[in-house]
Parts: sequence; C-alpha cells; structure tokens
Amino acid sequence: MDDEATQRTGSSRVTVSPRRVTRLDRAEALRLLGTVSLGRIVFTEQALPAVRPVNHLLDGEDIIVQLHEGAALTSIVAPTDETGVVVAYEADVIDPDTHLGWSVVVTGFAHRVTDPGDLDRYAARLRPWVVHPAMNAALRIQPDLVTGSRLTV
Repeated sequence: MDDEATQRTGSSRVTVSPRRVTRLDRAEALRLLGTVSLGRIVFTEQALPAVRPVNHLLDGEDIIVQLHEGAALTSIVAPTDETGVVVAYEADVIDPDTHLGWSVVVTGFAHRVTDPGDLDRYAARLRPWVVHPAMNAALRIQPDLVTGSRLTV
C-alpha cells in the first residue's frame, strides 16, 4: 500500500515522499515491542473501552505490566481468574516529522501475577515512568493475536 503524506509548514502543506506499509510477522513485531518500554493498554472499565499509558517488559512472548494500588488496571483481573480478561496492547515508534516507523498491536488474555519471585524479577527489570510504592502485583498479557506494520518510504 502506497500513500503520500503531507506535512504542514507554517500555513502551507508540503507533500512528502510516498509511504509504504509493510506488514510485520509475529516474531518481528514482538522483537520491536521489546525495544521500547512504554505502550498503551486497552481494557474495559465500567463497560466502556479505556486506554492507559504504561511501561512494560517482555518475558518470552508475554508482556508484563506493573500494577500499583488504586490503579484502574488492578481491578480488571482477579488473581484466581483462570481464563483471564481480553485486553489489547499497543506500542509504536513513529517519527513526527517523517511519519516513518512502526506500530505493533497485541491482543490477548491478561492474568494477574502475584508470585513473589516473579514480581522481584520483574521489579528489577521494569523502569517505571511514575513513582509508586513497591510493586505488589503485575499483569501478564499472553499474546493471542499479534499484528504490526512498518511505515517506510
């Protein structure tokens, strides 16, 4: 798919090079997801879609998100919920000037992680972007559907 983009400079628009959207396979999409630490989780809150920016890490193919007391995410999954809750996770790196980069969307089941050993391991690797008390829980998203695209010239 080719697409010409325009860019505003002052009061006029300038046409920039045509863009090509290339679909990423699962392995490449997850590899790129592992190169960034921030993304957005999409979940249901009071029967409506909600989106929150969060920091993450990859544990194999699973996406780990830190939870803290009082966060909306804390209530979406009970520790004993066997099936988990369907969520989506998105991260990207797209240059604001050239509009080139990539985007990855993962849809899967989220489960609450409470194992102290796992939590210690994740806390040592996660770089929180907001300071909260000690990590007392985490959310593990097990990817089912992984899609991604790269925007190139």
